Amino acid sequence: MATSLSFLARRAVSNVRKDVLVLPSRTLALVWAAGLLLLPLFSQDPYLLRIVAMTCIFAIYAASWDLLAGYAGQVSFGHALFFGVGAYGSAMASLELGISPWLGVVVGTAMATAAGFAVGYLCLRLRGSYLSLATLAFPLITIGILFAFPERSGGELGISGLRSLLPSRTANYYLIAAVMLALVWGLWSIADSRFGLVLHAIRDDEVAARASGINTPRYKVAAFGISACAAGIAGALYAHFMRGAGPSTLEVGLSFQAVIWGIFGGVATIYGPVVAVFILYPLTEWLGTFTAVGELRLLIFAVVVLLVLLFMPRGLTPWVRDRIESSCPRCKERSPAWRDTCRVCGVSLRAAARRPVAHAPAAGEAVTAPGTQHAESRPR
Repeated sequence: MATSLSFLARRAVSNVRKDVLVLPSRTLALVWAAGLLLLPLFSQDPYLLRIVAMTCIFAIYAASWDLLAGYAGQVSFGHALFFGVGAYGSAMASLELGISPWLGVVVGTAMATAAGFAVGYLCLRLRGSYLSLATLAFPLITIGILFAFPERSGGELGISGLRSLLPSRTANYYLIAAVMLALVWGLWSIADSRFGLVLHAIRDDEVAARASGINTPRYKVAAFGISACAAGIAGALYAHFMRGAGPSTLEVGLSFQAVIWGIFGGVATIYGPVVAVFILYPLTEWLGTFTAVGELRLLIFAVVVLLVLLFMPRGLTPWVRDRIESSCPRCKERSPAWRDTCRVCGVSLRAAARRPVAHAPAAGEAVTAPGTQHAESRPR
């Protein structure tokens, strides 16, 4: 047993050295994940643990939106529907059916996934802004249904009195952080797989993807279902962490928060919206602690977002990654920016960066093959 554990430990260390520590971005991700897991060892402040746990929940929610909008091109303005259905489904199942909170999370996630498949099927024929506006209507309809049955949903006050998943706040923090890391890695793996490549093709040109034999409706509905499942887990965790679920989980503002986080961090990256949440959500909460700031915190939030969009159009994380890493012109693998050669194929990265770009000939200019002379310069 000890020999097997020693072998697995050596193999894990070797994989970290070969696959993670070779790139600055992966090293930063490893340090960030380790910092999340080690935070309770350095601080037991309830307020700090609550803020970081809420940030982890919204990171799952933002990453799920990026899979749907960034990779599949199905830009949703009603993504809060899946978050709210997961929260309300888990809360109502726990209170009305009397089941354990863990089973309530499963029920809420299943309901959110079913809602994702239903919305995806109903919106199959819609494109662009029509799709976005159609998805915006679903959470509004759901809020109206909940308000029509206040004896079950709690009406405007929502549902309260839920049990936490684990007895202590620190244990709940570790649970939420671990689920967030696992789900973000899982969504990134899906986006980096053949399924994600097909979603890329559908986003870039759905007609060409369909002409290539891809069943685009099936892939789009699947993207809605997977995204809704992750958002539903986030909503269920939110309900049991806050011990309640209210109409705020279905508000339009929460849907547009996902859009802001995605564009701020960088769409079609999965990790970009996660970084955006870990910057913007604690920033907003921290500004709220200053009484002098008051309502100006929303203005400061807007200024920060606008500055990033102005100077980093592709988002924060792609801009930072391009500064610390460079792409090989031959194998397309990334290497640290301070390396002179590619870490995989050994091609010189400096020569590729200094190579002049060939310009198209001007109108009327003769085009000659390499090594030949222009007609005017040939000897007569």
